[in-house]
Amino acid sequence: MEVSRRVIETEEENSAMALSMSIFHQRSHFWGRITIWTVILLTISLPFTLSFYLGYHPGWQSILTGFLAYASVVGVIWFVEPISYYPTLGVSGTYMAFLSGNIANMCLPSAAAAQNAIGTDPGSKKGEIAAALAIGAASIVNLIFLIMIILGGSYVLSIIPESLKSVFPYIVPSIFGGIFAQFALKKPLYGGIAISIALLLYLLSIPTLIKGLLCIICTVSIVLLIEKKKFKNKVA
Repeated sequence: MEVSRRVIETEEENSAMALSMSIFHQRSHFWGRITIWTVILLTISLPFTLSFYLGYHPGWQSILTGFLAYASVVGVIWFVEPISYYPTLGVSGTYMAFLSGNIANMCLPSAAAAQNAIGTDPGSKKGEIAAALAIGAASIVNLIFLIMIILGGSYVLSIIPESLKSVFPYIVPSIFGGIFAQFALKKPLYGGIAISIALLLYLLSIPTLIKGLLCIICTVSIVLLIEKKKFKNKVA
């Protein structure tokens, strides 16, 4: 009887947790869509005002040419980032990250660090809550520093030595390297597979824009095959 009661209580707790996360996701979608569309409307309001109200429209040909040139460079990222970042960020974290920006160099590292600090895995319920809180805190700190930089940015840049400025291009790669090492330590085999595929794609003569996408697809596919094989061996 005692065992049955504990089993029932555990099932009730799991059901309540699943229901709570379902409600949390519904509210995340509701407010996420509202805030994202609000920012989109505010973003396009300035060029629309300049173009159609103040008469500074550059012409549709120039707009289309500029858009195609920009999309040809970063268009693939519009599809790669939401797919590749979602497992770590979760539903709420994805909305917050794409709303605040700085995903690769702020939101993703913050989420990964928070999940690692509390010992949870990306994609779990606990991991999603940790990611959302970390992104929220990082966004607030970023906003504070952004206001300070806007007010005194020109002066700060003028006093930074040229030797230090030369390091700036390496900041984002170093952040990604740290994130990779953090997750690779948990699964060394998969980390080795990922770095091997990345190195191979880097050496191959293929378009740079699709190298990141191919690296993700190949790594995930190989890892899934290994996991399926492990599962079959375990069942057998």
